Amino acid sequence: MTVIDVHTHMLDRQWLALLREAGAPRYEVAPVTEDLEGIYRDGALFMTPMPGHFDYGLRVRDMDAAGVDLAIVSLTCPNVDGGGAEVSLQAARIMNDSMAEGQAAHPGRIRWMASLPWEYPDLALGELERACTAGAVGVMVLANVAGRALTEAAFAPIWREIDRRALPVLVHPTEPPGTPEMDMRRYSLASTVGFMFDTTLAIARMVYDGFLDRYPALKIIASHAGATLPYLAGRMDRSFEMTIPSRDVISTPPSDYLRRIYYDAVTYQQEALELCIAVGGADKVMYGSDYPHDIGDMAGCLARVDALPADQREAVRHANAELIFGL
Repeated sequence: MTVIDVHTHMLDRQWLALLREAGAPRYEVAPVTEDLEGIYRDGALFMTPMPGHFDYGLRVRDMDAAGVDLAIVSLTCPNVDGGGAEVSLQAARIMNDSMAEGQAAHPGRIRWMASLPWEYPDLALGELERACTAGAVGVMVLANVAGRALTEAAFAPIWREIDRRALPVLVHPTEPPGTPEMDMRRYSLASTVGFMFDTTLAIARMVYDGFLDRYPALKIIASHAGATLPYLAGRMDRSFEMTIPSRDVISTPPSDYLRRIYYDAVTYQQEALELCIAVGGADKVMYGSDYPHDIGDMAGCLARVDALPADQREAVRHANAELIFGL
């Protein structure tokens, strides 16, 4: 049975070199061990690129070992924002070209999502056109763009074009605003916990803001099994029922919108995956692994999918992704 991974990442050595050159003062690339370099953000270790982030051949071998047939790869965080227009566009082009080359080198095994310089909408629109021409089947965006909400009016031209193209969009977390003030870099709280609330807040804002009504063809994918959205669905509905501000824009319960978006299956607890399916529907959840991050778990995430009832398993393994991405 086919397996398609919709949440899995690649980097590029040129992208890393550009980050090393232009990322200061926020970012620094420095050794973590004798064999690995880390990306530091504001002096704290932010992520450690692994060999699989750069090597498509290694990635495909790891996919073979885990039983994964196709990877729809995307950039991770840090992304391409925060470096000025020229640097942001250059970073996006490096990654989009690299992923197109990865697909060409491994046809049938690699597809990819575009990276865009969201802070510069005119540049983003041009790069979206170029990336789609090169073969992109979706878009990846961080849950906040340099501290700005995805629903900001400045981003509307990009969303309109993505909506027109009916492209899937993976909303991926990064450090949420307030990370330094709340000391979230201690104990890796930013990535372990803060990331989940970054995604949750981004999608919840879309729900309450009427964003999903304005862009009805959007296929939003909430990372990490919806982060905490499935757990909060009942609370969101109760707030909608009881508090006037929750009804300022929308007229149907938030859980209705949570059934309109999509989810990956990147979670490390069977019950969490089952709750995501209960809230979103088995037709809205797709296998993901978060490979090759150190927290990624290609085989484990697939084992949790395979533990689902038979009538859900095929949909989550591949059928939903084939439909949503037009594969």
